[in-house]
Amino acid sequence: MHTIWKGTISFGLVNIPIKLHAATEDKDIKLRSLHKKCHSPIQYEKICPVCGEEVEAGDIVKGYEITKGKFVVLEQDKLEDLRKTTEEKAVEIMDFIDMREIDPIYFNRSYYMSPNEGGVKAYGLLRKALTESKKVGLARIVMRSKEQLAVIRVFENTLLMETIHYPDEVRNSADVPNVPADDEVSKKEIETAILLIDQLTTSFEPEKYTDEYRSSLMELIESKRTGKDLVTAKVKVPENNVTDLMAALQASIDRTQPAKKMAKRTKKPAAKTKAKEA
Repeated sequence: MHTIWKGTISFGLVNIPIKLHAATEDKDIKLRSLHKKCHSPIQYEKICPVCGEEVEAGDIVKGYEITKGKFVVLEQDKLEDLRKTTEEKAVEIMDFIDMREIDPIYFNRSYYMSPNEGGVKAYGLLRKALTESKKVGLARIVMRSKEQLAVIRVFENTLLMETIHYPDEVRNSADVPNVPADDEVSKKEIETAILLIDQLTTSFEPEKYTDEYRSSLMELIESKRTGKDLVTAKVKVPENNVTDLMAALQASIDRTQPAKKMAKRTKKPAAKTKAKEA
């Protein structure tokens, strides 16, 4: 499993060398955008809307928009210094809490944690302590130049870190439009709804749930792999330098032809003068 981060977990005076591995993966089927005419993949270039020029990566700077159209430009070296100051390569457990106190809306991404060299015993200690106490660790970590809150818990005998949103990153539910203030339903309707819920209640078995759209899309793709529905993107023909050279030579010839004609016309009167003298 690919390692995406290395560092340590610290709680109290205990430090555990660990590695992070992505616990989930995106299974979305990626569809390319093609030119309908020739089925070539469409390219997306970074073009300056004012200069009309394609912008290289080295010509791009970071900026924060203060007001519409006005930016504060931040130098890359200053951003790097700030990142190094805050990024200590450590997952610092600040508190231990009950997992049930965290609403699922706060959860973001999940990462498996494995012990790095010399951290096996301490890794097992934290895992056992979390299991016995039925608590989770609330930690702070800097990843990808962003300080994040995270929950460290045990998942199937493996330590799992789940990044969570800060409170100001969760939008206020009171701002959701058209939410009724009161439930205008009868007692009979509530009882019927609860009865239906009871009948559909079961234990969670994630294996029985599948992405039906993705499966159907893959079946459609497989059915089109052979036959007339399979298209080939056209390849851009490189410019022929020989043709360009010939065109340039021909243009040069055409440009010199009027000068030659003028030179011939100029020489004829001189020949007549010599004949008279003779």
